[in-house]
Amino acid sequence: MLIAEVSGKFDISPDTLRYYERIGLIPRVNRNKSGIRDYTEEDCRWVEHVKCMRGIGLPIESLIEYAGLYQQGDASIGARRELLADQRKQLLTKIEEMNKVLARMNEKIERYDQSLR
Repeated sequence: MLIAEVSGKFDISPDTLRYYERIGLIPRVNRNKSGIRDYTEEDCRWVEHVKCMRGIGLPIESLIEYAGLYQQGDASIGARRELLADQRKQLLTKIEEMNKVLARMNEKIERYDQSLR
């Protein structure tokens, strides 16, 4: 799959895909005989994973660390699990904070709705 196709599929610019590869967020993408990136299904799974993790606010540094650990193979499974567990804990804290803010907003909106009746 060419970079334009991957870009369209995941709604990520080609420049961002190149950047992700350059900094090690996704493994190096193979190139065809013309030197053009040729994304495999595995590459696309990495792109999807990175997009998902970035979408929830995971720091790039954590994702780079995860990708590096992944490339080390099965010996790093424990470290990868630990990294994801730590990030999950941080995400749950953020969700709790956001739920509190959402509840407060809902209360304010309800008060405004009552005032408008």
